[in-house]
Amino acid sequence: MNNTLPNQGGGSAGVIEAPNLPSNTTPASVPVAGSPGQLVVAPSSNLGLTLLAVFGGVLMLHWASAVFIPLMLGLIFSYALAPAVAQLQRLRVPRTAAAALLLSLLLGGAGWLAFSLSGEATRFVESLPEAAQKIRQAASVQRNGAMEKVQQAATRIEQAAKEGGSGPPTAERGVTRVQIERSRFNLKDYVWSSMPAMTAAVGQATAVLFITFFLLASGDSFRRKIVHLAGPTLARRKLTIKTLDEITLQIQRYLVVQVLISVLVGLATGLAFLAIGLENAAVWGVLAFGLNFVPYLGSIALTAGGALVGFVQFGSIDMAALVVGASLTVHVISGNLLTPWLTSRASRLNPIAVFVGVLAFGWLWGLAGLILGMPILLMVKAVCDRVDDLHPVGELLGR
Repeated sequence: MNNTLPNQGGGSAGVIEAPNLPSNTTPASVPVAGSPGQLVVAPSSNLGLTLLAVFGGVLMLHWASAVFIPLMLGLIFSYALAPAVAQLQRLRVPRTAAAALLLSLLLGGAGWLAFSLSGEATRFVESLPEAAQKIRQAASVQRNGAMEKVQQAATRIEQAAKEGGSGPPTAERGVTRVQIERSRFNLKDYVWSSMPAMTAAVGQATAVLFITFFLLASGDSFRRKIVHLAGPTLARRKLTIKTLDEITLQIQRYLVVQVLISVLVGLATGLAFLAIGLENAAVWGVLAFGLNFVPYLGSIALTAGGALVGFVQFGSIDMAALVVGASLTVHVISGNLLTPWLTSRASRLNPIAVFVGVLAFGWLWGLAGLILGMPILLMVKAVCDRVDDLHPVGELLGR
């Protein structure tokens, strides 16, 4: 029997060797599609490979967070400072010198601000042990009151049991009272135990500084390399240039909006706490400015800290509630009115996608992930909008 199947093209070159079939099997029993004699190969699904690649990418981002976090922070800072460096370059300042000068001015300004607020910050830190002691005393009073009531109830129950029991009363046993004293807070021991974490933080800050400097000093060299690696065709290079321009525009708009909102929140918080009479109002304003860059958790931490310090300073729950009300009012106005209005003009992201994405990056990278989540989503959105295969992802992230 001739175990060959004709090809659609016909001719001697269009013959496919069929597998050895039993004598009672005909070529018609082979799965066919289209025309008789054509073998069918079931398409393999790449869903498993896609999921495996996603899980591998997530694992890599988490495992190499010490590398990716400084890299992303340096990239974001370079986007933020690139216009200022370009302006200095128009004034005939070399690009490398302009980048070094700008970073030096920023570091000097941060150092001057820290030095000018060091007195209030020192008083704030010195008041923490007293605040903790007052809180412990208040908690002890509440606990002792509750324990006294429980003890009275237990005594009454015991007396009722003795009166109702038939047996002779048991002799009372002596009870030795044990009091556990907590060790006092030692700043030197705390600093020494936190030295590895502080060293790692300083190392990452130094890496961010150098990455920012090198990106600013290099100018468009990396951009030209990315365009060159995009492909030999002119269409691919134009698409890459448009994507990079969109990323730059979206990141710079987002940073401008965030800095503007943080400045307004810091000023409003400092003035509100000053009007209430809370001590170290300027420090609280700076803290409000910095914590506003941390989505969701920043406002919660500031409100909780302000309520705690207000209760310790004034010794009244009403004044602590007033501090909470002032902080919540500032954040509600900025979060529900100012931020959505400005963000809608700066980006085209879906709020639900932003919330989920920020939480995901917060789970991966902690506090740095909460800060970097929004810029990374903006980059992903800009890429997905211009790659045909990634259009569904762009639609999912968009409004």
